[in-house]
Amino acid sequence: MNNTLLSTRKRSVGEWVKSGSPWVWLNAGAVAISLVLVIGLLGLIAFRGLGHFWPGQIIVADYQPPGQTIRTVAGEITDSEEVPATRLESSGLDVVDGQELYTRDLLKQGNRDLSGADFVWIVDEWLSSRQYPENIMVLERREWGNFYGFLESVQEGGATVVTGESAWTIFNERLDRALVIYEAIYQIEKHDIGSINASIEQLRLAERRLELSGDIDPVRQAEIQAERKLLNQEYQQLETQLRDLYRAFNRDSFVARTVDGQTLEQPISKVVRAYQPNTMSLTDKIGFYFDKVGEFILDDPREANTEGGVFPAIFGTVMMVILMSIMVTPFGVIAAVYLREYANQGWMTRAIRVAVNNLAGVPSIVYGVFGLGFFIYFAGAKIDNLFFAEALPSPTFGTPGLLWASITLALLTLPVVIVATEEGLSRIPRSVREGSLALGATKAETLWRVVLPMASPAMMTGLILAVARAAGEVAPLMLVGVVKLAPSLPLDGNYPYLHLDQKFMHLGFHIFDVGFQSPNVEAARPLVYATALLLVIVIAVLNLSAVAIRNRLREKYKSLED
Repeated sequence: MNNTLLSTRKRSVGEWVKSGSPWVWLNAGAVAISLVLVIGLLGLIAFRGLGHFWPGQIIVADYQPPGQTIRTVAGEITDSEEVPATRLESSGLDVVDGQELYTRDLLKQGNRDLSGADFVWIVDEWLSSRQYPENIMVLERREWGNFYGFLESVQEGGATVVTGESAWTIFNERLDRALVIYEAIYQIEKHDIGSINASIEQLRLAERRLELSGDIDPVRQAEIQAERKLLNQEYQQLETQLRDLYRAFNRDSFVARTVDGQTLEQPISKVVRAYQPNTMSLTDKIGFYFDKVGEFILDDPREANTEGGVFPAIFGTVMMVILMSIMVTPFGVIAAVYLREYANQGWMTRAIRVAVNNLAGVPSIVYGVFGLGFFIYFAGAKIDNLFFAEALPSPTFGTPGLLWASITLALLTLPVVIVATEEGLSRIPRSVREGSLALGATKAETLWRVVLPMASPAMMTGLILAVARAAGEVAPLMLVGVVKLAPSLPLDGNYPYLHLDQKFMHLGFHIFDVGFQSPNVEAARPLVYATALLLVIVIAVLNLSAVAIRNRLREKYKSLED
């Protein structure tokens, strides 16, 4: 009876395995684990990145390691960890006998120009007399990072205006005034003077072009000189405005004191933001948080990319992906249509397909080297000699830029689009083609009006995969156009408006630069998480837009496929 029961169980297990149910459960489990890991990773990135913008409490305490002189420290505790006593002893610190673990805090003390370091590790057990004074302030500065301390006085033209508790209100009024002046200076320097300089450069190139062609004459030369004179006059007027603005910008200054008694005197124009976190309500902190997030998304970077925003990197990433998509889609579709619809299905076509599949596995840095050698040094140099000879020896397209980066990534993602489009073309029933031909349509009309519209969801699938890969690539971009800091955006109000020859910033390279080449590692670490989250969001938005278009096309042509 036991043998009969055992054979029955074996039979039922065998039937269960043959039914395929175990593989369904295994696939479901693998998908579930993958989703948990992805969500957990995104949650970690979001927590570590977005938490950076929340204003933390500023602690003031006495700190005395065993055997050392007591000193006062102040700052924001940004991280804590448990460390063994042996680790502290290896750092030259004395520990209490019998205590094996200590809590170590990472204190953001700021005042880098006075203390030499933004961050310092302190042992929590050695802190005493902890206080959270309401009048301690945090100043975000354009240089030297944050300042933590107490406001002593506000000065105007070297004369003290106000001291004591009322100085904070006057300081904020003067700071608001300085920020308004800074926006006016930025507008003149970045846009108005930039536009004049661009026009002067265009005149110089036009004059040089006439000289090279031998068509220059006194009349045309006089016209150029007259235009240059007008532009120089406008430039002088703007310089006068700038001098007046800078004089007003640097009029006010302040005197502040650190918790250890050091004094700092600095112009208010060096301050970006001032706040007293220990007196802020929850509503104030929420408003501050969203203000900081908005600054991160919309402003330019500063302080070696460890402060400010990443808008140029966002713009450069999106612009490059859009240009790449415009380039790769038609070429990928044309190649797929030829291989599937027109080429003889012989050994040559099979060899081309194998080559295309192999290209999808080539390391991206190889494409970067190819783009540098062929597109920049060869094609770009030829373009400069033919069309921009007046600008030589300064290269126009014979140098890394947005155009070559987009073309290089289009070449990198081309195999993905070809394969996806071919798959879509192969799924279209032969009867659809034959029906169109039977109604009198030519092969080209059938392809254009019937086949390609029905294959458009597959094309969008290929584009989605291409965007997902291209947006996160960094290695080839380091050779063909991306830079740490671009002085201006590739798109502006100066002719020809879209400057394909300019270098640009990229979120992926920004992460690499801030994370691995920053002189201030601790300050840069939260921005690495925040920028990584932003890159994921940008890629998700681009992909979801393509997915929405694909789903709409799929629903539109679903009846034809059925």
